Amino acid sequence: MPKIYDNINNHLSKGLNDTLEVSQRTDFCVGYFNLRGWKEVATKIDSLSGAIVTEGNEDIHRICRLLVGMQKMPVDILRDYFSKDDEYIIDQAEAIKLKKRLAQEFKDQLTIGTPTEPDEKALRLLSQQMKDNKVVVKLHLRFTLHAKLYLAYSADKRVPLVGFLGSSNLTLAGLAKQGELNIDVLDQDAANKLASWFDDRWNDRWCIDITKELIEIIDNSWAADRLVQPFHIYLKIAYHLSREARAGINEFKLPKVFQKELLEFQQKAVLVAAHHLTKRDGVIIGDVVGLGKTITAAALAKMFEDDFFLETLIICPKNLTEMWEDYKHKYQLRATVISQSQVQSKLPNLRRYRLVIIDESHNLRNDKGSRYRAIKSYLLMLRIDIMIECFPL
Repeated sequence: MPKIYDNINNHLSKGLNDTLEVSQRTDFCVGYFNLRGWKEVATKIDSLSGAIVTEGNEDIHRICRLLVGMQKMPVDILRDYFSKDDEYIIDQAEAIKLKKRLAQEFKDQLTIGTPTEPDEKALRLLSQQMKDNKVVVKLHLRFTLHAKLYLAYSADKRVPLVGFLGSSNLTLAGLAKQGELNIDVLDQDAANKLASWFDDRWNDRWCIDITKELIEIIDNSWAADRLVQPFHIYLKIAYHLSREARAGINEFKLPKVFQKELLEFQQKAVLVAAHHLTKRDGVIIGDVVGLGKTITAAALAKMFEDDFFLETLIICPKNLTEMWEDYKHKYQLRATVISQSQVQSKLPNLRRYRLVIIDESHNLRNDKGSRYRAIKSYLLMLRIDIMIECFPL
């Protein structure tokens, strides 16, 4: 009878590692591969001696082959189902596009969560194993492949091949944490059929080697086995910040009424803030007193009213309502001004405004206060698209 690995009574990571401990080489096929999940098997893979495998007409020393099926989100699968007919065949251009897409997904993986020392060690080890040809990674492109199969080959004459088949992807959760359903396959006829199934997909024309791409991704990430000079980090930050600044300056045009009102540095600030507004649906204008936070916010409101036909809700301290009313008339803003002391009584019955300015927002830093909760409730209830906050540093 097969043994069940559900990560409750029996964890697949332990069963797999125990088997790898007495094995020579291994093959993995997974729908999804999380780079940080490699730490669950990294050291066992490193201790494998390897064996000769015939691929085509060539005998190759193999230790670990990893086949990634590139699992898609359900909405992508549904879209593909209706957009492609039964005779659709992938071409070279599509293969390159999918390869680049997966490389970007692996890059994005490493930007999520806080880096840890175990993660760093495992990723460095994976990079070295790929450089030493201990691990070869291929991407299966002919069709979406959801299979999860782990094969371990040994010199045991009685049971030379052990398979693990089920639902666990090569992730920390899949191997050890979340509920799964896997079984071991010890029957040699069944195990050999699974091995043949794996070889057929591994040797498919549209199964593309992505080992070099993964090495590059790891070696250019925080897990790289090299020190990065602080000056280079500074340059990278400056590059990305300046790129966003240039994007804002090129994308938007300052309203004529403000071109003579604002100093050059203020004009640039408005354009850069406009880029952040469209990209992130919000922006914080924070600076010392006297540098023009209020007029910058007014210029942004005017720009978005003219370009996107929006109306503006301005929330400010009571002593600033008269000033904002003057700005409203001077710059012909389609705006409503209310004081922060009125938010509890007025916001529940106020219609939707897609652009909101909160002036002197530091007055609302207490998230337990009634005014804070009233504004938050209004923003969440109406799903405000764009918000500008102004506060002094």
